[in-house]
Amino acid sequence: MKYKYIYMVFAAMMSFALTSCFSDETTIGDRELSEITIVEGSVKSVYNINKNETLTITPQCIQANTELPLTYTWEIDQKVYSQEPVLTYTGETLGSWQCRLIVENADGKAFFPFKLNVNSPYEEGLTIISADADGKPMLAFMQEAEEGGESSFYDYDCLTVNNDDINFASNPVDIVQSGGRLIIACQGDGTSADVPAIYYLNEKTMVAENILTVAEYADFKPTMLGIPSMDAAGVAYPILCENGNVYEFSTTEGAVVNPTKMKYNYAQNIIVHDNGSGFNYELLMWDNEVNGLAMLYNGYGPYYCSKTYHATREACTGNVNYFNGKELAKMTYIRMTPEQSRTTDAQALIVVTVGQLIQKVTLSTSFWGYNYDTSESYLSDNGGVKIAGVGACPVSHTTPTIANMTYYSMFFANGNKVMRWNFTTSQLITNSDVLLSVGSDSAVITGFEMSADHKVTYVSFYEPNATGKNGSVWAFDTDKGTVLKKYENICYRPVKMIYKKK
Repeated sequence: MKYKYIYMVFAAMMSFALTSCFSDETTIGDRELSEITIVEGSVKSVYNINKNETLTITPQCIQANTELPLTYTWEIDQKVYSQEPVLTYTGETLGSWQCRLIVENADGKAFFPFKLNVNSPYEEGLTIISADADGKPMLAFMQEAEEGGESSFYDYDCLTVNNDDINFASNPVDIVQSGGRLIIACQGDGTSADVPAIYYLNEKTMVAENILTVAEYADFKPTMLGIPSMDAAGVAYPILCENGNVYEFSTTEGAVVNPTKMKYNYAQNIIVHDNGSGFNYELLMWDNEVNGLAMLYNGYGPYYCSKTYHATREACTGNVNYFNGKELAKMTYIRMTPEQSRTTDAQALIVVTVGQLIQKVTLSTSFWGYNYDTSESYLSDNGGVKIAGVGACPVSHTTPTIANMTYYSMFFANGNKVMRWNFTTSQLITNSDVLLSVGSDSAVITGFEMSADHKVTYVSFYEPNATGKNGSVWAFDTDKGTVLKKYENICYRPVKMIYKKK
């Protein structure tokens, strides 16, 4: 019992020491010691804030002698940060710190340790690069909600908020997530003060870590980045330009050079597929000069889609070329869920034309076996003549599209209308359904994005007759087309929309 009593007294003393530090005496002269108590709950043990968010802590303290003045000391990472009664802290740097509040009077001190976490507000969510009437870029981010919550735009201007000392080039054209960064390409306005540029943003802070300006090539006007999501060191990736030419870009060396592989003229269409790690990726482009599909596989190639297996460009001529006599209308990567991708090779949906005939090919991009529909089975059989439609093709190289394997549908834009084409049925692409109309009659759709499970599709559009933030995003049910959420006037003219992952 004696030892149990000593232990209880010791535990009580240790508990008291967490909040107060006074002498063993209970009086000073003719008055009692004025013990300080930090009210429970007025200061928490852990604080979580986002970068650039301001934390305010107002402690409540009680002391026996209210006439004694109190002094406050706030320590962050074992350094004195403030001696104000109220802590005001703005999270400028990501990280976790051990902190402490010390409250003193003439008789003693009270302590309260706590932890401060400054987190990234840009972990996962919809990311939109847009341009105002003068071409100035703006980056908006919609944070993915926790389960049961509702997604909302956390930051509408990530570039300015996190890079107030940088004047970004105008006319953004593309954004990709790769190797822990967001890479943005801008064309500039053609003047010496506003040249084409490529920006590396830290994906968790949106701070520009590197800027590459390209003024040495007069015809360098980028339109699309052929960069996979992983960071394959030492590999040069293609950047498609406005004139159909390609330049090569090394993400590790930060250099743009003349191409050694893709040195011909290409349609304004790139498909990039990769497994998200390592060097395993496939990149498809359409060679306008030979009307053939060219592929880079893990940096090797280009290999041409030929009836005699993979061929060089020189050998892929005439009937050897699988796409002989066909012109590209559009090619779209078919999105797959994680479960689907484990059992099925990546596929691309390719729409081509022969005169007024519109045909489609579903292409497996597996390097060791193109499954390029050698039977040339198109969408419908009209009296023995296999055709997919007659008349003007409703899509072109630059038409915004998105396709999925869950509902076997491709969405494409037609002004303010979302068109749906069931590409595995006999439905003609010219007979596609109007699934949804967005905004006003004059609104223009600029892009699509889709949730990982394909259940939700996002469509971005803008109102060309409106001023200010004239860009919006609607979320709709992929299967039914019903609108789930409208994010109105959250950006300027949307240029590219991606779902940024952790």
